[in-house]
Amino acid sequence: MRIIVDRDRCEGHGVCETAAPDLFQIDDEGDLVFHLDGHDIPEAQWDAATNSVLTCPVAALKLEN
Repeated sequence: MRIIVDRDRCEGHGVCETAAPDLFQIDDEGDLVFHLDGHDIPEAQWDAATNSVLTCPVAALKLEN
């Protein structure tokens, strides 16, 4: 499982960081840092990853299998 980030849609609300702090971070400039960009999500983090996708207020995250 991977997460695809639509950086054009992301507004830096930080909801994903709250849902999955090991995967996401909003940097000092308000930009999203996705720690596993281009890599598979470890199975132990699937629930947090799914929750981050479901709670993004602007639908900037998408799951890909």
